[in-house]
Amino acid sequence: MGTLQTPMRTRSSALLETSCGYLLQELQMIWDEVGEDQFEREKVLLDLEQECLEVYRRKVDSANISRARLHQELADSEAEFTHLLLSLGERSLPGRPEKMAGTLKEQLDSITPALREMQLRKEDRMKQFRAVQGQIQKISAEIAGHSEYDDSSSSLIVNENDLSLKKLEEYQIELQRLHNEKSDRLQRVEKYISTVQKLSATLGMDSSMIITKVHPSLNELCGISKNISDSILAKLNSTVESLEEEKQKRLEKLHHLGKALKNLWNLMDTPYEDRLMFSHVTNLLSVSSVEISNPGSLTLHIIKQAEAEVERLDQLKASKMKELFLKKQIELTEICNRTHMEIPSRSEMENIINLINSGEIDHADLLTSMDEQISKAKEEASSRKAIMEKVEKWIQARDEERWLEEYSMDENRYRVSRGAHKNLKRAERARVTVNKLPALVDSLIAKTKCWEEERQKIFLYDEVPLLAMLEEYNLLMQEKEEVKQRQREKKKVQGQVVIGQENLFGSRPSTSSRRLSNTSLNGGFSNATPLNRRLSLGIQQLGSNSFISVTQGISFTKEGKKPHGHKFFARHGIASHLREETASVVSTFSGPLSP
Repeated sequence: MGTLQTPMRTRSSALLETSCGYLLQELQMIWDEVGEDQFEREKVLLDLEQECLEVYRRKVDSANISRARLHQELADSEAEFTHLLLSLGERSLPGRPEKMAGTLKEQLDSITPALREMQLRKEDRMKQFRAVQGQIQKISAEIAGHSEYDDSSSSLIVNENDLSLKKLEEYQIELQRLHNEKSDRLQRVEKYISTVQKLSATLGMDSSMIITKVHPSLNELCGISKNISDSILAKLNSTVESLEEEKQKRLEKLHHLGKALKNLWNLMDTPYEDRLMFSHVTNLLSVSSVEISNPGSLTLHIIKQAEAEVERLDQLKASKMKELFLKKQIELTEICNRTHMEIPSRSEMENIINLINSGEIDHADLLTSMDEQISKAKEEASSRKAIMEKVEKWIQARDEERWLEEYSMDENRYRVSRGAHKNLKRAERARVTVNKLPALVDSLIAKTKCWEEERQKIFLYDEVPLLAMLEEYNLLMQEKEEVKQRQREKKKVQGQVVIGQENLFGSRPSTSSRRLSNTSLNGGFSNATPLNRRLSLGIQQLGSNSFISVTQGISFTKEGKKPHGHKFFARHGIASHLREETASVVSTFSGPLSP
């Protein structure tokens, strides 16, 4: 008890100094006055002490909890601050010490402003991210072709773990790329729309309907933003390609109609005033599809008008086909006559006219074939030009040769008369021309052979082979030269006989005998004169149109025919007849006076 009283007194003395001690002293006085048992007193004091311990313990536990909460708040703040620094890409916050000191509340109070600053920064950064990502999603939706776009903030998902400026810059770069792509797509759409409008104007179509058919947003009257998706661009491209194909088809059709119109105009000699009505069609013949951009240039109305005009001209052409065909036949015949080529037969012309009347022949093909035949005839005439020029020179030289022969036979050529000096000058020129005849004939033969080898056909002159004519002429000239040589020899022999007679009788023959001798001699040459005349006329006839009866007819140009046997051998008959008459001339000078 003494031991208990000592601590009790000690506690009591300590409590006396406090309110609790005063109360305990008052309680002791009450117990003394009441006479409370000491045991009860100790029991009550133990209960009081136990209750005080419980109160202290609760207070301590509460203080521990409060301290733990402060530690947790401080740790959470530190963690959040660190997380914000990492998510925002910041290394540290200016003004905040790296190592904090002091009580927990002081440390918490020091980090709270910095944390609040970081939270505000996060909110601002989140707003920036939402704005950029919202624009990205909106433009992406426009590019994807989504007509409806939910731009509410709830549809946006922002990664709060990465709110750094670097990530924001990446989003801004992506946004700029999308802006550029959107601008490029808008430009492409505008370009397509402009192209569609130009093509539609050229073709005479309604561009508004075509554009609206692709997508209503492309029509400015709808008042909605243009769809710039890949599918719309593909449809616009397909629309432009189809319009360009239609433009090319119409242009090709007008080209065909324009060529048909020009051919029909040329065939029927249409007046210039009538051609002006469709000059807008023929002017397109030399224009490509790219060069045509004038509105209304390729409308269906223009094509129908051109088709109707071509149909009208076709019907008119059918009625004038026979006249046109005969005109071209005459043209072909004139080309053949000028160049002494073979003339088409009359029977073929009649057959073609019968086909025209029956309608069993294509007029266009017929005229095309006629044009081809005329072109071939002109080409062959051009190839014959050099030879024909030499043939004309040869014929002229033969005329001069014949005139010179007749002139040489004239006994009065040296008499003084009017025009005699002109004949002498012509005779001099004729001799120069005749001396050139052999070289001219040789050159003509060489050129003709070269032409025949190149063309693989016979060169015909009025249906007679020119080489045969030239060879026959050379043969006739050779035989003629032989006749002249024999005449010169006979004359020489006759002169020797006359000299021998004068020597035998010792006197000159009388005038009458000389006249008789000259008369007989001239009589012998007079017998040869018809022969020369026939030779000259025969070759001249070979080179003239009167030598051969040409069948007058019109048809397509044929290949050169082989020479007619009877005509060719007839000329060799002339040569044999020449030899017979040469023999008769020689026999004229045979007789008593011959050596």
